[in-house]
Amino acid sequence: MTQTLPAPAAGTAAPAPGGRIRRLLLGAPGDPRWSRPALWAILALAAALYAWDLNSGGYANSYYSAAVKSGTQSWKAFFFGSLDAGNYITVDKPPMALWAQELLARVIGFGTPALLLPQVIEGVAAVAILHATVRRAFGHPAALIAAAVLALTPITVAINRDNNPDTLLVLLLVAAAWACQRAIDTGRLRPLLLSAFLIGCGFNTKMLQAFLVVPAFAAVYLIAARPGIVRRLAHLVAAGAVLAASSAWWMLIVDAVPAGRRPYIGGSTDGTVWDLVIGYNGLGRVFGENNGPGGGRGGGASFGGQAGAGRLFNDIVGGQISWLIPFAVIALAACLVLLWKRPRTDLARAALLLWGGWLAVHYVIFSFAEGTFHPYYTTALGPAIAALTGAGGALLFGAGRRTARLTWVWPPALSAAVAVTGAWAFTLLNRTPSWQPWLRWTIAAAAVLAVAGLLIGRFVRRAGTRAAVAGAALAVVATLAGPGAYAVSAASTASNGTNPQAGPSTGSGPGGMGGGPGGMPGGFKGRAPGGAPGGQNSGGPRQNAEAGGQTPGTRGDWSRRSGGMRGGFGGGPGGGETSTQMISYLEKNQGNATWLLAVSSAQSAGSIILSTGRPVIAMGGFTGSDPAMTVAKLQQYVKDGRLRYILLGGGMGPGGGDASVTAWVQKNGTLVKPAEYGGTSTSGSTGAQLYRLG
Repeated sequence: MTQTLPAPAAGTAAPAPGGRIRRLLLGAPGDPRWSRPALWAILALAAALYAWDLNSGGYANSYYSAAVKSGTQSWKAFFFGSLDAGNYITVDKPPMALWAQELLARVIGFGTPALLLPQVIEGVAAVAILHATVRRAFGHPAALIAAAVLALTPITVAINRDNNPDTLLVLLLVAAAWACQRAIDTGRLRPLLLSAFLIGCGFNTKMLQAFLVVPAFAAVYLIAARPGIVRRLAHLVAAGAVLAASSAWWMLIVDAVPAGRRPYIGGSTDGTVWDLVIGYNGLGRVFGENNGPGGGRGGGASFGGQAGAGRLFNDIVGGQISWLIPFAVIALAACLVLLWKRPRTDLARAALLLWGGWLAVHYVIFSFAEGTFHPYYTTALGPAIAALTGAGGALLFGAGRRTARLTWVWPPALSAAVAVTGAWAFTLLNRTPSWQPWLRWTIAAAAVLAVAGLLIGRFVRRAGTRAAVAGAALAVVATLAGPGAYAVSAASTASNGTNPQAGPSTGSGPGGMGGGPGGMPGGFKGRAPGGAPGGQNSGGPRQNAEAGGQTPGTRGDWSRRSGGMRGGFGGGPGGGETSTQMISYLEKNQGNATWLLAVSSAQSAGSIILSTGRPVIAMGGFTGSDPAMTVAKLQQYVKDGRLRYILLGGGMGPGGGDASVTAWVQKNGTLVKPAEYGGTSTSGSTGAQLYRLG
């Protein structure tokens, strides 16, 4: 249990600077001597996993990377989160996660370090804050276990080596949990308001997903906080006001700007942030979207497998997050039994309810969501699983050593948790029997010996503490070896920027096709939507070297750097293709136009932006289906001299198949013959065609 240190006497001088440094490095005077060095070791391990061979990440997710590059060229693009510096359309998320990368890029220059170092720092910071939160409620051993579990969570390692917004979201939510727990413990309003503010920042990182922790935080504060019921309710009302303000400020500002003076909001149906919140990034994720990517009811197969109670344990997602879910659930139930008769304000029980609520809500939403669902979303489960594993393991082990009265609870619970977790790890590893075949048998043996040691240590007097400690050590091996191996795999393999995952390919996904890192996003082998080989990031140095291209930040052969597709770049849904010769031609003939080119989707536009550093219009947003482009808007761009070239083709028209735009271009534009830029009869297998406008 947590040790309570006496408060300093009034008038006591503040610690000297040297004392602060010593406290930082070695811990507080009352801490065990091994605690702080062990924490530093775990943080160093996390940093090594997240930052190892970081340059292999290249541009990571080129969709967000293009927005970062644009944000370094235009403060307007910075604020709105625009994909292009000309501010035609935004990415489909709020810009807070981009801001850290863009600010660093403005200081050190755009490239892999600016894109991925903030992710590494945010990931390590989340581990440190989780440690501090768990330590306050459950003590040092529990905190170290929790920190180690989060650091080794496979999907967390994979996403922290990528530039998706989930890394910042996890950091903000863990910090919000720390603040909420402190508010429960002290009864003060200020930490609760801080927690609400941090969740609001999470909203401006990934919208409604940030709110999944709110039910647990509010319920636990209402149940367990120190103030009376009236003050608790008043505090929650105040926190709700802060949450609303910190969540809505960016949305209200953006939607208040006239549509003609701001970029179209990518992912929306009407160009507003509000529609994006309740639609594509809100109810559409839960109930599925008609014609949306990965929608359950109308949008095709989900990247994470079929919705249902078993989704988090399936062949695609199971190896990413589910290793310790059995341990966390069993430990939570057993510990609530142990602590149920404690006072209402007991911090340990409140913390269990907080992390248990976090886990339960995320599990339900992620399991049954019928819209777009990527495996990397489950990194948000990592902190709750880690906290419950650390707290549950330490509480159950400590309870058995303190009193015989709890014999009926802790040996069966702890032993069952280890046994079930070991068996599940064996099952996960058995799905890829050729990958590290020795590991699953090692885990099985460690689990059996761990259970035996824990039971012998409790019931055989002569064995005593030695057997119990040996059993606990073997339990750590049995529970962490599997996710640790996947974590190392993620750290030593170039990330798939679009759909990062850890470990080996399971060979199964939607439709029975490849679903792991060796397959393309969503489980389909072959080429990813950006044209890159399945399982590879778009434009990473390793891929470039194999294709004879250049590293990020250099020009070289653009077509090879932008996806490795021979002769050009596959534009994804509705993207068409652009060749090196075409890009050179466009650069020479752009003149004073704002945009180099207009293409159907962000898959094409992002890679051209990264290669040339010039604004490119993605007429239909991420997938090419956003109704962002109209004939009137296109006519105005041409009249003002802001756009001179447009690429049509690839099976979809601009703006989700808007035939009127295509017809207007074909009637009023001039088809550029491939011979003018040194191309062939068509610009690619899709038959995309370049038109000159005006």
